[in-house]
Amino acid sequence: MKIEIWSDIACPWCAIGKRRFERALDGFEHRHAVEVIWRSFELDPAAPPRRELSQPAHLAGKYGVTLTQAQAMNARMSAEAAKEGLRFDLDRAQVGNTFDAHRLIHFAEAHGRRDEIVDRLFRAYLGEGRAIGEREVLVEIAAEAGLDPEAARTMLASDAYAAAVRADEARARVFGISGVPFFAIDERVGVSGAQPPEVLLGVLQEAWRESAAVETATAESAAGDTSGCADGYCSM
Repeated sequence: MKIEIWSDIACPWCAIGKRRFERALDGFEHRHAVEVIWRSFELDPAAPPRRELSQPAHLAGKYGVTLTQAQAMNARMSAEAAKEGLRFDLDRAQVGNTFDAHRLIHFAEAHGRRDEIVDRLFRAYLGEGRAIGEREVLVEIAAEAGLDPEAARTMLASDAYAAAVRADEARARVFGISGVPFFAIDERVGVSGAQPPEVLLGVLQEAWRESAAVETATAESAAGDTSGCADGYCSM
């Protein structure tokens, strides 16, 4: 089973969705047969490395609410995250571009540290107020996630993995994905949003049953189809 997850580091619901998905996967009896693919998605691709406005001020302008209301929205989101064991401090978040952060995730995956860097980036942005749109900050985070900081710095100074990020985003457009987190299972089943673990687990189980049924039907059809075959051998 292949599960593709589109996400953005600047998305609080994506961090919550990742934690809930992990809980669902822990309860899935076929988890050993699951391949998880992390896909890039930018909620604000035109953002500068770091915005001048504070996160609450940016949020207030985006949704047309007061600063106090924006801070209350942050508090509610932080409370939701706490239920999953996550610590958010969104009022401190340094809003900025996430393209290089996505490149760093691809780099980390190539070095076997994808999960570590994704978790570290979420904590840095959502809980520590670090400007993940700035490359030197990303180099520090790479080191904290067990990656070679000089190799990360060299990568970030190049255009490495830029095509991989753009390919992920193009694939999202093909699937009609306009928000994250989004989970695509075997290119057949889509789940949008940070759904509760029990909902995600149910989707995984149903997708597995459907896949098994399709495989059985295909095998039975092939067994009964002798066209193009002779003595048990078929040419392609």
